Amino acid sequence: MNPLGMVSLGLVLCLIGGFSRSASAKLEEKFSWKQLAFDWPSPEAEAEAKSNGHYIEENNLPLGVERWQNRIFVTVPRWKAGVAATLNYIDLNSTEKSPKLHPYPSWEANKLPIDVKPQDQKTPSGGRLDADKAQDAGIQLKDNSTIISTFRIQVDVCDRLWVLDTGLADILGSPKQITPNSILVFDLKTDTLVRRFTIPADQSKEDSFFANIVVDADRSECQDAFAYIPDLGAYGVIVYSLRNDKSYRVKHNFFHFDPLQGDFNVGGVNFQWTDGVFGLAVGPMNPDHSKDIYFHALASTKEFKVSNRVLQNESHVTTGDSYYDFKYVGDRGMNGQSTAEVFDPETGVIFYTQVNKDAIACWNIKRPYTPDNQGLIDSDSHTLVFPNDMKIDNEGTVWVLSDKMPTYLYKELDPSAVNYRILTGQNRDLIKGTPCEM
Repeated sequence: MNPLGMVSLGLVLCLIGGFSRSASAKLEEKFSWKQLAFDWPSPEAEAEAKSNGHYIEENNLPLGVERWQNRIFVTVPRWKAGVAATLNYIDLNSTEKSPKLHPYPSWEANKLPIDVKPQDQKTPSGGRLDADKAQDAGIQLKDNSTIISTFRIQVDVCDRLWVLDTGLADILGSPKQITPNSILVFDLKTDTLVRRFTIPADQSKEDSFFANIVVDADRSECQDAFAYIPDLGAYGVIVYSLRNDKSYRVKHNFFHFDPLQGDFNVGGVNFQWTDGVFGLAVGPMNPDHSKDIYFHALASTKEFKVSNRVLQNESHVTTGDSYYDFKYVGDRGMNGQSTAEVFDPETGVIFYTQVNKDAIACWNIKRPYTPDNQGLIDSDSHTLVFPNDMKIDNEGTVWVLSDKMPTYLYKELDPSAVNYRILTGQNRDLIKGTPCEM
């Protein structure tokens, strides 16, 4: 064979894959489940929940992951009826391979309100009309810490857990908008709720769907934190100020999906999505004390960024004057769709998921954003089928949750097989041998 032809073939394969070199270290499986189990108050309570339909094992799918000290938080959205608890944690010291989930902050806070009238529950989607109905319903929560359904969560540098509650239950069945979209903030040192904020109904659109929350906070100024909530269904971002206890909606063309990148093939399931902005990562502090906020749509392979000073300036960012403040960073390459990304301040690397490749990848922010500079951390068609969420803790440990979600949504999971996994790895070990290592 012509040596030049071999070189050309190698280059083509590299570009198709979107990665140049693979890491020498791989992710290790920490926990796994065939079906989720919960730490019920008693065997009788579990039996009663099963008998009345409040707990249907196969309907409980883990989605979000986060770590704080000896706890691993795991979210279980109410996609279907029978979700036992939507916000939970695992004791990191547990020696069990498939540990039970402990509801957080309590079982009571994870119970659906029983005094909601059916006519106030049944709504078609979860968008603007539902938000209006939820606010008009006047539902009184018995526990102000009540969480209806959460997808993503984040722990900030001030030891607070930020939770985005969609207020929407039985999404795939008979959707019930029980409460409006809300932000809940818990003090993890005391396990108490310190803030509950309802996102105003006029900041939601007909197709709105909020499933992520990213926090921008500094340890020296905890009260000046901001949260960014992407609207993947109606292509916007909600910006919330903790100090002002106020939010506003930002719109931009870069928040939309790419019509050429909406085709997915995961775990033998082919489907098409139109999800817009979803993954966000807060970059390092610049010399002028600003930070770049990196973001991308789920149905896209392109990355963008905008300064946090722009996002936090309501009068500027909510007008057309801010259009050119949003910057195109680059393209990950073919099949580079990603559900989540996170910045690691220790290495200067953004770690991100690759759902069409059953993979975890990385990019060093000091390098140009090109397919050649994307590093392959790990790829496994067995353990990384739909890596849904990922985080990195203050010890440099990367946490990844994979959950076969397309099979759960469109087919049926095999209850005799391992379906859900939490995998881990150390930041520097994972980027060794990739373009992310500098």
